[in-house]
Amino acid sequence: MNLDHIDKQILNILMQDATTTAVEVAKQVHVSPGTVHVRMKNLRQAGVVQGTMLKVDYSMLGLNMVAFVGIYLERSSQYTEVVLRLQQIPEIVMVHYTTGPYSIFAQIVCKDSQDLHEILQHHVQGIKGVQRTESFISLEESIHRPVDILKEEDLL
Repeated sequence: MNLDHIDKQILNILMQDATTTAVEVAKQVHVSPGTVHVRMKNLRQAGVVQGTMLKVDYSMLGLNMVAFVGIYLERSSQYTEVVLRLQQIPEIVMVHYTTGPYSIFAQIVCKDSQDLHEILQHHVQGIKGVQRTESFISLEESIHRPVDILKEEDLL
């Protein structure tokens, strides 16, 4: 799907705050609210927009540990099976198939280091195909933002 400047403006606004109303988006983009609705519907149908999510401060829910885990597989052909098992672990919130030393890089959100140890030892490392893991504890999330698609347009 080719996105024009209006589509990109709409997306850019909603990527900053998905709760922005169609009326407010329309004012900022200088189109009608109906145009915003139609374009958003088209973007959803094309798969460009795949949903909306809340950004939650996990520490306020008692989840004070964020860890990134590099997972070594015995064989790369086991990737799909391993990911299906990782999906069953609720504390794993993100999984990427990567190049480099790890086959998989996962993000885990949990209560504390003891909880992380339990998840790794009794869940992740017990999955058939997982050779070993390396963990990295996040001390602080300093940047978390969507891609500025209007800025990307300037680079082309």
